[in-house]
Amino acid sequence: MKKIFIILPHKDQFIKNYAGSASIWVKDFLKKSKFKNNTRIFGSTLNTKNVFVKKNYINITIPSLKIASKSNYYINKFLKFCVEEKPILVEIHNRPSYLIKIAKVYKKTNFILIIHNDPLNLRGSTSIEERKTLLELCYKIYFVSSWVEEKFFDGIDKNFYSNFKTIYPSINKVSKFPKKQKIIVFSGKLNAAKGFDKFAAAVKLILNKYKKWESVIIGDEPREHYNFKHKKMLFTGWIPQEEVLNLYKRSSITVAPSKWEEPFGRSSLEAGSCGNAVIISNRGGLPETINYPIFLKDVTTLDIYNEIEKLILNKNLLKKIQIENYKNPLHLIPENTSLMDKDRAHVINPPKKIYLNLNKKLKILHLYNRAEKISGRIYFISTGKKIENGLIRLGHDVEGISDRDILSYNSKINAKQTLNKIFLEKTLYYRPDLILMGHVNTVTDETFESIKKINKNVIISQWYEDNLSKNGPDYEKNSNNLKVNFNHINNFFISTHPDDITKKNNNINYHFLPTPVDENIEKLNVFDKKFHTHDVFFAMSHGVNRGDIKSGKIDEREKFIEKIISLNKDIKFDIYGYKQRNPVWSEAFYNAISRSYMAININRGKSKKYSSSNRIGSLIGNGLLTFMDYGKKFDHFFNKNEIIFFTNGFDLSSKLSFYKENQNLAKKIAFNGKKKYFELFNGKEVANYIINRSLNYDIKYKPIWEKKILK
Repeated sequence: MKKIFIILPHKDQFIKNYAGSASIWVKDFLKKSKFKNNTRIFGSTLNTKNVFVKKNYINITIPSLKIASKSNYYINKFLKFCVEEKPILVEIHNRPSYLIKIAKVYKKTNFILIIHNDPLNLRGSTSIEERKTLLELCYKIYFVSSWVEEKFFDGIDKNFYSNFKTIYPSINKVSKFPKKQKIIVFSGKLNAAKGFDKFAAAVKLILNKYKKWESVIIGDEPREHYNFKHKKMLFTGWIPQEEVLNLYKRSSITVAPSKWEEPFGRSSLEAGSCGNAVIISNRGGLPETINYPIFLKDVTTLDIYNEIEKLILNKNLLKKIQIENYKNPLHLIPENTSLMDKDRAHVINPPKKIYLNLNKKLKILHLYNRAEKISGRIYFISTGKKIENGLIRLGHDVEGISDRDILSYNSKINAKQTLNKIFLEKTLYYRPDLILMGHVNTVTDETFESIKKINKNVIISQWYEDNLSKNGPDYEKNSNNLKVNFNHINNFFISTHPDDITKKNNNINYHFLPTPVDENIEKLNVFDKKFHTHDVFFAMSHGVNRGDIKSGKIDEREKFIEKIISLNKDIKFDIYGYKQRNPVWSEAFYNAISRSYMAININRGKSKKYSSSNRIGSLIGNGLLTFMDYGKKFDHFFNKNEIIFFTNGFDLSSKLSFYKENQNLAKKIAFNGKKKYFELFNGKEVANYIINRSLNYDIKYKPIWEKKILK
């Protein structure tokens, strides 16, 4: 049986009469978990007679004698259990420092970290780098409120990560509305941070004025002393949670007037679910605990007094709020247990990559430009070809149609008509499961409608690798091309970051498409060559694929390249599509890149996140040391030992000069870059992603560009 270990903070008491927030969390969510029998709970409870769950609980007794660190002793004992019993999942509560220590020793597991407090005040998560480390180490991180989540991501772009969620402390719904008494409750530490001093002063005034009301105060605080006494003010100290809930059922009003930023606020959640009117401060996670709160304008004696009095005087309002809170508790144990069990299930029985467990191989009709008429001039940089190869390597049956060639081979009068006829006929006899289109804008509405009549279940997706960023090069033209098929396609795979486009149709799903590489296309290992005629390769196409510079076409990159050349007189540049030197294509392109060991990759227009020329795959994939500007944010995928990033022309110039003098280092980095690029963006991986998202498969596996970047 695959085991789950839960480790509590060593000071947390897993007992009925003095349980901390972490202990209550574990107790509540364990009851309904389908993995209850797989789970072991570790704590250091002083008196184990009244532990919540004896069967699943293992107590680590910390000696009372002086030891260097109780925390280290506790973790070391826990690690012995890990080594002996080999849990597949370890869930750590509110101690990032525990996670760091455990992960260093016991690496054969997955980690879930549950953060109950402000992470900026917890050892192991105070700095940005520490929190990034936690994100890298953890399978999941749970936050007890959105407020805690926002604190954790202070200084970190959460869009780079997907392994986190907010799961609130929860309660069970009370079966029937309880009978109420005139009781006002405060629960928590009796200190100023909790607003107890202001509450006690206010409630004394209330009790003096309204003789039929009384107050019950739960908790203590040895470090602060207040002399609030009243014959109708009962101080219980800490009492078991069940007794607290029974008190909430009898009471009418609960006040949580915290001055500090509460990470969550369990008392208001519980009180509301038991049919209390709840008065709270608008601090931290408190507003997330209850559907119908009464907010204090400020945590003062007068404000607390006024809000309590309003409820006492307006019985109808009091009753209405009580019923609404009882009927609509925000966070329920069964639902949130299910969310966590889903994550646990992925660890215990992880789904395989879809192409490893697909029983049915798909029939895929792929419509894109194969460039047959121009002798396959774009073959070596063809995204469509690399996707198609990936689909075939996954075991799928692929039927291809070259739309541009059909249009070119036929007269202008009936070319479009012929293309639509061929497309429809192939759909009729081939009966594809998936239609995949690339840069196609000549299929008519009538053809799409006919295809849907032929096969109602066919899925249609489109990939598109041209710029879609507003104010980017050819934006209007590119976006208009995309809009042609809006009514018929639900998935677009685009090389522009989805957050950087204007979404014209809410029914469309946009997915990021990296430039793929293919083992039979990117075959060169330029880093292995001992002799090179040139140092740096760069190519511009001026927007044409036919080998000639288009007259009057201006490429703003020319000025940048001129600057770089002027700053590096000792470097031999091999530049195409520049100063009347024609672009280079097909075999000539590969011959050209093999003559240099370095290459520059810059786009037209302003650098955009993850947007790159499709030649990026050719350069890195064939083993050239490739230089990219930081604006593309490729440093989210690659480090400085895989790709060289520059900030401006002077920075690029300096780095080109350095790697000219250090060719061995340059080639080593180029080797690393190729290896990494094939790991992340090979055609098989990209094709697999297209299928999964097109057919809406629910799988754990996500490629790096979705797992880390797109939420």
